[in-house]
Amino acid sequence: MKKSLISMFLFFLSLSVVIAQKTTTYPTKFTVALDGSGDFKSIQEAIMAFRDHSQQRVILFIKNGTYHEKVTIPANKPNLHLVGESREGVVITNGDYSGKTYPNGQKDAVGKTQFSTYNSYTLLVDAPDIVLENLTIVNSAGRVGQAVALHVEGDRFVCKNCTLLGNQDTLYAAREGTRQFYVNCQIEGTTDYLFGKAIVVFKSCTLKSLSDSYITAAATPDYQPFGFVFFDCKLTADSTAKKVFLGRPWRPACKTVFIRTEMGSHILPIGWNNWGNPANEKTVLYAEYQSTGEGANPSKRVAWSRQLSKKELRIYTLENIFGTKEPIKNWWNREE
Repeated sequence: MKKSLISMFLFFLSLSVVIAQKTTTYPTKFTVALDGSGDFKSIQEAIMAFRDHSQQRVILFIKNGTYHEKVTIPANKPNLHLVGESREGVVITNGDYSGKTYPNGQKDAVGKTQFSTYNSYTLLVDAPDIVLENLTIVNSAGRVGQAVALHVEGDRFVCKNCTLLGNQDTLYAAREGTRQFYVNCQIEGTTDYLFGKAIVVFKSCTLKSLSDSYITAAATPDYQPFGFVFFDCKLTADSTAKKVFLGRPWRPACKTVFIRTEMGSHILPIGWNNWGNPANEKTVLYAEYQSTGEGANPSKRVAWSRQLSKKELRIYTLENIFGTKEPIKNWWNREE
């Protein structure tokens, strides 16, 4: 009798635990405001308050203000949607750069005392399924070398209606095989301000060159079918920038394609650069389709670049680029 009572007690205890687990709810929205009117004053604090490994989309609404923070979205915080109150009003800014000494005599995990390109970011996205919308990210270090504004390692990343400001290496689309989608964004920089190994689509974006240099420096692995693809974008420049290349190869098998892109007069007629290594000319894929504007000079482009035919253009769909067999229905590569 005593054993049966104990067994019954343990059964109901375990049942109550299961019920409690099923009924536990987690916040799906937080608000950040510098004036204290939200749940947090710090973006980083708010990110860390969300449930780890959430399978439910959660929203972080950020009120207007200039947030002087170095922000990380770690791998255990997926499914976050950071939404700014307004694109111009929400500014996340930091000023680290490669070669800058860590404060207070600090060293990193491998004993180095200075920042590198890879940890100079203002905002790092290390988790999958992240959306950034209606905000501005700035690396304020100035023209001191490599200084990243946005560094993205996570898969299925979306950046909508955002502004990314920096100089050299503004956007680091880092990890090979990951998929990133930038829609209606303004990105500014000097040298290689779009670089990395990822599969990236830029749609209806404006890219502003601030000096005579290079826009892209893709590092596409040789086994990866797509690198950087631009649809219906616009290439503009500061008044001091007169001689700008579309790209140069950070790695020999890089792939960069501009489709229906309006190019200003700052784009050099030859278009592309081999980074001082003629061997790269045999391995890169540099191509265009129906470029327009004063910088569109298909007859004067380097011989080792290509002008795509209509038939070749057919492979450049979101389904093919992002590797999905079904029509695009997932939230991460929609424009809506």
